[in-house]
Amino acid sequence: MTGSNGHQVLAETDGNSFASLRQRPTSRAERTAMGKALRKKVPRRSLAIWDPPEDRPDPITLLNRSHQGRVDELVPIRVGRMIASPYGFLRGTAVVMADDVSRMAATGIQPVICGDAHLGNFGLYGSPEGELVLDLNDFDEAHPGGWEWDVRRLSASIWVAGRENGLGENQCRDAVESCVAAYRGEVRFLADRPLLKRSYNRLDVDRLQESATEKELRKAIKKSVKKAKKRTSDRAVPKFTYQEEQGKRIIAENPPLIQRVTDTKAELIGAALDRYLGTIEAHWARVLGGYTIQDIAHKVVGVGSIGLRAYVVLLEGSNDDDLVFLQMKQARRSVLAKYVHGDSAWHAHQGQRVVEYQQALQTVSDPLLGWTTVDNRQYYVRQFRNMKGTVPLDALDGKALSDYASIVGQLLAKGHARTSGASMIAGYLGKGRNVDRAMGDFARAYADQTESDHARLVHAVKSGRVPVTEGALEKMGSAFRPGS
Repeated sequence: MTGSNGHQVLAETDGNSFASLRQRPTSRAERTAMGKALRKKVPRRSLAIWDPPEDRPDPITLLNRSHQGRVDELVPIRVGRMIASPYGFLRGTAVVMADDVSRMAATGIQPVICGDAHLGNFGLYGSPEGELVLDLNDFDEAHPGGWEWDVRRLSASIWVAGRENGLGENQCRDAVESCVAAYRGEVRFLADRPLLKRSYNRLDVDRLQESATEKELRKAIKKSVKKAKKRTSDRAVPKFTYQEEQGKRIIAENPPLIQRVTDTKAELIGAALDRYLGTIEAHWARVLGGYTIQDIAHKVVGVGSIGLRAYVVLLEGSNDDDLVFLQMKQARRSVLAKYVHGDSAWHAHQGQRVVEYQQALQTVSDPLLGWTTVDNRQYYVRQFRNMKGTVPLDALDGKALSDYASIVGQLLAKGHARTSGASMIAGYLGKGRNVDRAMGDFARAYADQTESDHARLVHAVKSGRVPVTEGALEKMGSAFRPGS
């Protein structure tokens, strides 16, 4: 099989059928050798090269194109968050980096990837058992694709975040190389594990604390854990709702960030949620079937998602203190899709794509993950407050950033290894530091590119080419907010 970019697509298993009982499966040693052989076609030092082609698309044009179909009045909010810093720009421009990395050296090994694996897209959340775990937590762009694409985006984001924390270039390089080394080591470890056992590997809070060797990182994790444990539906009720005189609890508006929907829209969403119940496990469908919709509002979230439709739905159980929030987020085609298989659509429902690939990449996922359709727009559904939290990046010094980077590198490797190609990736990476150094060189070059592109966006805003919220330019650089 060959992707639209001309790279041969290699997979360890597609997961859609059993291997033939009459045919001996390719051994891990053979797959590892296949990966090693790819070094001749794609030398590992070639991963270091970032040389913008003369025909590189204008990033502002790509950004404006990605705004098509979004809610017009919310686009200036998105742009305002993007011009705040180069990191904010990087968070909102997965579409730009997807185009860039699609033109770069790649082995053709394509597991399921996050597609937007920047440093802020790893976070805490509650497992079905109620335990806090750390893992990838954003899958809007998840899709089969080159493992290098995720590693490149994560590496570049570490360097950009390091600079914004005031770190020196050597400290940024150390953090990137720590991340890639951890990715390399974890892939090699998991490649030797039985396929089923790979699927059980996860990082809960206890293991996370043990993995953090730096004092500053342990302090940041402890603070994040304490905060995440408070981010539940019952804790969200007094913050986001109020009780009318008639006794009904409704969502408090905060335009344009939170706005209640019309009765007509509420009816459409209610019917869509009925259909959503058919996409989750029967037990959880029965549980949610005991709740009644109280109110629905449109709520702006994140950076990359701003302008897409996103709703919070307040549900009430048999008692007025039994309240749950669901979140519906619009899903569009992954920015990676056209670079993998052109215009053909492998996924009829983009919400289903997000859900299934989230479940593929995460060891444990929200049991309420499902999908539905409203007004011909596709959505995925999840819990709104599920003990979600992020490690505050602006609190990390050089050693702590390097420590945290190694943790998320392992998590990224775990996600890739759960899907396909671990043995071949391990064979290509090898035991030495060649790829660590190459990705360090790339990350520095692409951090420069990100800062240059960010400056172009600021210029485009000043010239009126791109709309922005009033006062956003004056606030530039006033705060560094990597988390969602």
